[in-house]
Amino acid sequence: MISRAISAALVGVWLASGAWAGPAGSRLVTAQSRTHGAYLVDATGRALYLFTADQRAEPGPAASRCHDACAQAWPPVIAAGNPEVGAHLQARLLGAVQRRDGSRQLTYGGWPLYYHAQDRGPGSATGHGLKAFGGEWSLVSPSGSRAR
Repeated sequence: MISRAISAALVGVWLASGAWAGPAGSRLVTAQSRTHGAYLVDATGRALYLFTADQRAEPGPAASRCHDACAQAWPPVIAAGNPEVGAHLQARLLGAVQRRDGSRQLTYGGWPLYYHAQDRGPGSATGHGLKAFGGEWSLVSPSGSRAR
């Protein structure tokens, strides 16, 4: 009984410490920059990107065309739990698409969403405008289109 109480207390301390913040991809919010205007980020402030070579969900279903080496450089934003959006975003633009590995990737405005592996935390958006893997990478505006 004492070891169970100690275990529960340690788990409580671990959760309260912020060591477990939950899935970063479960909540989308916006960030603002002078260069790019408003753009989507996850709950931890990491920039989110769309890939112009992907199939946008308009009118058919979305499809990711970023796999293998592409997905190493541009990790997909995997849907966790019940994804939600913050202020200035539209819940009706939020969705998910099944990847070929069976995971569910978040979409916004019909575009599958990605991180850029070279971004280094909140405020870092080094992938905007890069051309790689057969398309262009862009930050995502709150309307679901390419940011400026």
